[in-house]
Amino acid sequence: MNENQKHWFAFYTKPKHEFKAQAQFQNASIINYLPVIEVVRQWKDRKKKILEPLFKSYIFAYTNEKERLIALQQSAIVKTVCFNGKPSIIPDYQIENLRIMLSRSPELYVVSRIECGAKVKIVDGPFKGVIGIVKTLCNEKWLSVSVDLLNRSVLVRLPVESVVKEFVDREG
Repeated sequence: MNENQKHWFAFYTKPKHEFKAQAQFQNASIINYLPVIEVVRQWKDRKKKILEPLFKSYIFAYTNEKERLIALQQSAIVKTVCFNGKPSIIPDYQIENLRIMLSRSPELYVVSRIECGAKVKIVDGPFKGVIGIVKTLCNEKWLSVSVDLLNRSVLVRLPVESVVKEFVDREG
C-alpha cells in the first residue's frame, strides 16, 4: 500500500464517543464520515428527534497512512478496524452507497450480528474487559452473557451496546 495514497478506514470509538471523534478528526483536518439517522426518543414529559450514529462506536475517515496514525492518537478513538492484522480498507463505492441510502431517508436498522454462542468482550459498565459467551438475546436490546469464574458460569444481563464480538486482532 502506497503510504501517501488515501483510503477509507473504519475506526472503533469509545462507547458513545462518535460525535466527539468526529469533532477531533475535524480539528485535526482529517476527512471523515459519521453516518447518522434521526430517531425519536421518548422521555417522561416529551418526545424529541435526535441524531444518532447509524453504527454505534464507529466512524470512517479518508486518510493516508500518516493521517491514519494521527487519527489513532485522538482520545475518542480505540483502534482502526483490522482484518488479518492489517487495517481494513473500505472501498469508495461502499461509503458512497451508504451516503445515497441515507440521503433517501428510508427507515434503516443495523443488526448487531451478535448471536447466541458468540464470544464477546464487555466494553462498558462494571464488567468492562471481561470476555464471555452470549447465551440468550432479548428483543435485540438485551443479552445474557455467560462468564466463567471459579469453575462456575455467571450469567450477566447486559444491553447489546455494552459488548463487542471478540476478534483475534491485536493490531491497532
